[in-house]
Amino acid sequence: MHAEDETFLQRIITGDETWVHHYEPESKRRSMEWRHADSPRKNKFKSQPSAGKVMATVFWDYQGVILIDFMAKGTTINSEAYIETLRKLKTRLKRCRPNVNVANMLLQHDNARPHTSLRTREEITRHGWTTLPHPPYSPDLAPSDFHLFGPMKEGLRGQQFSTDEEVKTAVRSWLRSQPSSFYEAGILALIKRWTAAVDNGGNYIEK
Repeated sequence: MHAEDETFLQRIITGDETWVHHYEPESKRRSMEWRHADSPRKNKFKSQPSAGKVMATVFWDYQGVILIDFMAKGTTINSEAYIETLRKLKTRLKRCRPNVNVANMLLQHDNARPHTSLRTREEITRHGWTTLPHPPYSPDLAPSDFHLFGPMKEGLRGQQFSTDEEVKTAVRSWLRSQPSSFYEAGILALIKRWTAAVDNGGNYIEK
């Protein structure tokens, strides 16, 4: 990788939202792996996630997590809420990356309406950030979708949480326990994925 490519990637902050359930059932295969052959069989395999869930928003870069935020119950995901999240992100950036020029960052997020509204775009401009282009319906180009949320939910799978606070604690713990190399790999993967998207005419790539 060229030095200029590395510098470019190091400027990227990527973020997205995801639901985290109080309980995500284990797959049948995974359940069978830990069950001893002589263990009694359960009458019914619980295959549905719980109704209780928490909306988590995570922003990160090649070094690791910058902001972990949770949507308050009853809050609508709109431009106003997202702008407030971006303000929290800027504050966290100054604390977590004191040697980085905050006004020189590249923001990578998808094209959800709250992310692309006029008010949101004006807020991003005020921060001095540049938004990276993102084709519609392209989770294969969103690092949180193709690299972060899947492993996180797999790490929490099978655990039973009684409250939202327990879910939040588990999410924070998992994210903060990952080495910087994990986050760096997710950002570096963008190069191959961008190239593949261009070669594929911008069409969705599953893997």
